[in-house]
Amino acid sequence: MKALCWEGVGKLGVQEVPDPAIQGPRDAIVRVRASSVCGSDLHLINGYLPAMREGDILGHEFMGEVVEVGPAVRELAVGDRVVVGSVLACGGCWYCRIGQYSLCDNSNPQPDFTEKLWGHAPAGIIGYSHAAGGFAGSHAEYVRVPFADVGAFKIPDGVPDDAAVFASDAMPTGWMAADFCQLTGGEVVAVWGAGGVGQMAARSAQLLGAERVIVIDRLPDRLSVAADRLSVETVDYGRVDVLEALREMTGGRGPDACIEAVGMEAHDTGPGYAYDRVKQAVRLQTDRPTAVRQAIMACRKGGTVSIVGVFAGYVDKFPLGAAMNKALVLRMGQMHAQRYIPMLLRRLTDGEIDPGYLATHPLPLTDGVRGYQIFEKKQDGCLRSVLHPA
Repeated sequence: MKALCWEGVGKLGVQEVPDPAIQGPRDAIVRVRASSVCGSDLHLINGYLPAMREGDILGHEFMGEVVEVGPAVRELAVGDRVVVGSVLACGGCWYCRIGQYSLCDNSNPQPDFTEKLWGHAPAGIIGYSHAAGGFAGSHAEYVRVPFADVGAFKIPDGVPDDAAVFASDAMPTGWMAADFCQLTGGEVVAVWGAGGVGQMAARSAQLLGAERVIVIDRLPDRLSVAADRLSVETVDYGRVDVLEALREMTGGRGPDACIEAVGMEAHDTGPGYAYDRVKQAVRLQTDRPTAVRQAIMACRKGGTVSIVGVFAGYVDKFPLGAAMNKALVLRMGQMHAQRYIPMLLRRLTDGEIDPGYLATHPLPLTDGVRGYQIFEKKQDGCLRSVLHPA
């Protein structure tokens, strides 16, 4: 089969690779119909997660059709159209039983790297390096899905492929970001990042009761789409000072909750950003925490900072004093796909969330390299390139 593979730092290529096969009784094989690029994939491509090997298949946000199931799979059948949560979970360990699926004890067969780096190994993730289990990714014609009964969900009739695909990752990540904020109604929520996850977080915050949502980015087309589609307020950090703008917009108090949906390659202006770029380039820090710093400084006293952008290691100049003395609640993590996807599919069917507009650039899988170039360089108003093997 054809697949989009990592060939070295900054290098991708479409290769012929072996078809996946059932390896365990709870596996399913899914023929991929749509697989979206994601900002967190760029961290892998650019070498910031040092656990990639040449030939690894990229991609983790996808939907498709079941073509084969293992003997222990009971909830799925050949021919089912499904969306698959990118974070894998066994469904039976202690963490899965309490709904913290992205911390599953059994779905990452290569835990040594992350145990040494983070103290414990989280769950496996499809197509997300050998630190996350070494699973082949979804930018391919077919993909093996472990624990398929737990992580693959039937898509309701009438939901288009290019909307359903975002129920794999962007929608549940955005929903969890807003859920972390523990909204009760009437809050002001600021969201850093107007990409797919940021826009889904903004919509989720609205549905969970936020009175005002403010989206922060520098790209006029993304800010325009967010304002038009979601009726949110926007801040262009390339034109104004974010902290001053948020203070003015909230009467000096600051947002009740701040969502960071950017991650380790955050962009900014000014000397602080240059400092982060240099330290990251020479590996004196692994991540650029620009947006996290701003979120902590901007958030009102006693508020919540929710972090769903992907980070890998160590950061410098973390404003711990501000977080502590302002009595902030910090919540973060990989999304619990299995907790949120069934609910989100219902909301998608009912029209409460419509993520299809994120698929600005549908492309054949053979154009996957170009799809990532357009996405990374933010050309032609690209929110997401979505790859179609067929």
